[in-house]
Amino acid sequence: MSDKPKTITRLTDYTPPLFLVESIHLEFQLHDEETHVYSRMLMHRNPQANASNHQPLCLDGRELELLQIRLDGQPLSQDRFEMTDQHLLIHGLPDSFELVVATRIQPQKNLSLEGLYRSGTLFCTQCEAEGFRKITYYPDRPDVMARFTVTVEADQATLPVLLSNGNLLQTGTKPNQRHFAVWEDPFPKPAYLFALVAGNLVCQQDHFVTCSGRDVTLQVWVEPENADKCQHALDSLKKAMTWDEVRFGREYDLDLYMIVAVNDFNMGAMENKGLNIFNAKYVLADPEMATDANYEEIESVIAHEYFHNWTGNRITCRDWFQLSLKEGLTIFRDQEFSAEVGSSSLQRIRDVQDLRTHQFPEDAGPIAHAVRPETYMEINNFYTMTVYNKGAEVVRMLQILIGKEAFRKGMDLYFQRHDGQAVTVEAFIQAMESASGRTLTQFMRWYQQPGTPEVAVSWSHAPDTGRLELTFEQTCRLANQEESAPPFHIPMTLALMDATTGIPLPLMLEGSHSVTPSTEVTLELTHHVETFCFTDIRSAPIPSVLRGFSAPVKIRAPFSDADLAFLWGADGDSFNRWDAGQELATRVLLQAAQNGADQEIKLPSLFLRAFSATLEDTRLDPALSALALALPGLNLLVEKMVNADPAALYRARHSVLRQLAVECQKSLLLVHAANQTPGPYQRDPVSMGRRSLKNLILSLLMALPDNDLPARMAVEQLRNADNMTDRLGALIPLVHAGRAESQEVLDEMEQKWHTNPLVMDKWFAIQASAPLDDTLTCIQRLMKKPTFDVRNPNKVRALIGTFCHQNLSRFHDSSGSGYQFLVEQILTLDPINPQVAARLASAFSRWRRFEPMRQRAMQLSLQQIIQSSGLSRDTYEIVSKSLT
Repeated sequence: MSDKPKTITRLTDYTPPLFLVESIHLEFQLHDEETHVYSRMLMHRNPQANASNHQPLCLDGRELELLQIRLDGQPLSQDRFEMTDQHLLIHGLPDSFELVVATRIQPQKNLSLEGLYRSGTLFCTQCEAEGFRKITYYPDRPDVMARFTVTVEADQATLPVLLSNGNLLQTGTKPNQRHFAVWEDPFPKPAYLFALVAGNLVCQQDHFVTCSGRDVTLQVWVEPENADKCQHALDSLKKAMTWDEVRFGREYDLDLYMIVAVNDFNMGAMENKGLNIFNAKYVLADPEMATDANYEEIESVIAHEYFHNWTGNRITCRDWFQLSLKEGLTIFRDQEFSAEVGSSSLQRIRDVQDLRTHQFPEDAGPIAHAVRPETYMEINNFYTMTVYNKGAEVVRMLQILIGKEAFRKGMDLYFQRHDGQAVTVEAFIQAMESASGRTLTQFMRWYQQPGTPEVAVSWSHAPDTGRLELTFEQTCRLANQEESAPPFHIPMTLALMDATTGIPLPLMLEGSHSVTPSTEVTLELTHHVETFCFTDIRSAPIPSVLRGFSAPVKIRAPFSDADLAFLWGADGDSFNRWDAGQELATRVLLQAAQNGADQEIKLPSLFLRAFSATLEDTRLDPALSALALALPGLNLLVEKMVNADPAALYRARHSVLRQLAVECQKSLLLVHAANQTPGPYQRDPVSMGRRSLKNLILSLLMALPDNDLPARMAVEQLRNADNMTDRLGALIPLVHAGRAESQEVLDEMEQKWHTNPLVMDKWFAIQASAPLDDTLTCIQRLMKKPTFDVRNPNKVRALIGTFCHQNLSRFHDSSGSGYQFLVEQILTLDPINPQVAARLASAFSRWRRFEPMRQRAMQLSLQQIIQSSGLSRDTYEIVSKSLT
């Protein structure tokens, strides 16, 4: 903690570690009030460091009490070492040695949830990125990889289960009702992948036989009351293991794979080798407490952490600047998994929704950074959508450019060359170059340059010659920059649609040596301006560009409303069909906001016809229909509006919803009735799609003015529902409409589920997202509930995070009360959990997007935070960058 924590770490300053750790034996003596940690390391000088023998060993350590140091069996005299609040420096070391360090820590007081801490009665760890230094003194950097042996000792009655990485070697008892377990991880790993869990846990167990015939034991460890909620997690794990063997040839390498669910966790989950520690929300599920979306999230996150076993564990990052090397690549892998085991169209649309809602604004604001950043003050702030989701899009573009077969070959080369190493992004790109025979120098700009490119598309058609010229102009400007960045290498997938039939036309690119025309091509944009000519196009088509969202760019094209309506109804690419509808709806909403929407708004007939046609199109998968009929949210609309006014946007959106409900009421009721799911809850794609569409339509009907029918339908659905998806599908529109019936149902939900933290998170979030005048007052009241705990990240995200990141109309209330509330919460949380505080502070980062009154109020809020004494590096970095 410091008043001005301005230390900057730079990629260009990287130097190899002076010392390496061959092996480390850790012993933990766990007690209620304190824990003793004994570390025995075999170390040697790094021959690659080219360092002087006079340079000291620098070990990282924070909030540790040093008990002893022994060098090669002898106590180290005090003149041989020195300590700071961040490091332990040891002088005069030989080339090889054994170092023993004993420390005392207090996990029960560790509220930051980094290092070793308590979650309820459990001991657990979170060491990524730099939490291990809060456990013992160590060279805590990802390029120092060692083999770990871990002994855990604890009270047998209160902590009967003792877990760590790798394979279990030995268990036994000790005097005073204590016991121990010894674990060995045969694979070298950096300290951030270390894990320990101790507590009263039970496990659900299964087995998986790998492609080579090895039997792997699978265990999901949970607190006893959750023993019946693990089956989906186990099924998801086995599905992921099978998929990774088939798609990427990756076989699991230990005899045991464990997952532990904990309630207090800063992240979603952590891929510690062989012992994944998960936020309980991504493990526990049954239809009573989990929605369809929860089930899908669990499957995705389970897969993501498993896939890290190779892309993150066996091959890890040389330094934290390379974070996307493991996270972007693994997000890509889990997205591909979800697309193949589910619906590829749904998955692609949802991925792009996330990117546009969260990452595009990040790229356009003051905290913009490259997929591989050049500098950071606090590494925790770079676990961002840019590093993860844009990083995944960069990998996807690689697969598009070199082809799926060459991409798989490149992945194989990457694994063969670098297994057991800590490497850089260049190593990954070089493997792809070797596999494809292509030079990817320009492509590397996607890792090096921040910002979202905008591609302007124009076209001209000559009917007499059949020539169609398509011109693309790409620009990428960051805030306060006049010049565009050097051009990116952009794959642009497109088709040309017959304007009458909607059938894709055969495409022959001028100068191409191909004999057989294709109906879809991928052009490679490498210059600021490029023109491509297609021949034998006899009638003017409607271009369908960026099909499948082939690159993370913004498209600017001269589409008329009629063109968008046509594509919304006819484009054979599911993503582009959905995107055309979103763009047309955005135009309607922005126009309504600028005109000052009221109850007399009249929807354009073209938009209304296109919406009705989509609603009544029985050929569409119900889940795709639900996505196609949902209007863009306020977060997306704010990014499209100059001097954004969230209140005006909310009024416009509500007015459009009301008119759609009035004009399409009969069709909405028919489609709602047709998508009921009678009988017991089923989690198959058809049933899930029907629930999604039915609940979307119920929320639309709730906008009907002076009509009690939708509220009666919602109450009936609530009373008859046998699953959480349908309960929330009815409850959310009731609460958000401010219906009197909602309070009784909320009270019943609280009474039934007050002991279930995951359901209570939903309960908090529903109320925090309500666009009602008294929402902030409600939140302040809810914070006094015994079920809310400001020290629990899930609770903070559910209540405070939902309000400031999702409920834009109320957070940005013109009174400024939402801003002052958030300032108070950030300053309360920062000394407790800086990571959570910094993420909340990012809600202010886009203050320049708003109209002048809100701009000034948000700017003053940021200044109030940064002037607070003792601000953490995490929060200081976000706030200071936001003010620049």
